[in-house]
Amino acid sequence: MMEVSSLKTMQSNSIRYSFYFIGLICFGLGVAFSVKVKYLGLHPWDVLNVALFEHFGFSIGTWSIVVGLMLIGISLMVNRKYVNIGTFLNALLIGPIMDFFLWLDILPEASNNWTDYLLLLLGISLTGLGGGLYVSGGIGAGPRDGFMLSIADKFKWSVVHARIVVELIVLVIGFLLGGPVFWVTFIYTLILSPIFQFSLKIFTRLRGQLEGSYNPCYSAKQ
Repeated sequence: MMEVSSLKTMQSNSIRYSFYFIGLICFGLGVAFSVKVKYLGLHPWDVLNVALFEHFGFSIGTWSIVVGLMLIGISLMVNRKYVNIGTFLNALLIGPIMDFFLWLDILPEASNNWTDYLLLLLGISLTGLGGGLYVSGGIGAGPRDGFMLSIADKFKWSVVHARIVVELIVLVIGFLLGGPVFWVTFIYTLILSPIFQFSLKIFTRLRGQLEGSYNPCYSAKQ
């Protein structure tokens, strides 16, 4: 019985971490696509990362790590229940993944015509898809989501209220530092959120099916 339970746990963890890491890769690739056409506008957190990069140097991914770790530090002081191994992995990996795709120099450059909107839509779609995929793995929330959940708990706000307040503050800081704010910035979440919610639902169901399709009792009899 213990062997069967151990096999099932290993199978479940393999599926969970596969979803998580593939999701991070898709998310990082999506952000890289969006950065290529950043003049159209970016998500508030990416506006901040790009602004810090253009203002102080290093790389966009490096600033993603720095900001993520700062948010984790604040979350640990406010409400540590939203910080776990997945939160740290998210903070440490998404930035380098994005930098890697930009470093490869295989993504299309901005052409300043209507095709740039297709690239941006592809970037947003991949980001939403990747977000739903890594969250469905159940390894943990990212540093930004964990921070907003902590703030919501601290001030007794709804998660939506906390997200709006936090992202507006981040957007203002990014804008003052010269980050790429344009009209797409203000509808980014309206496009991203439905894609994220849909992919989260689909991948959560798929994960359940994959874990349920594995029958260690049957395998043990073979």
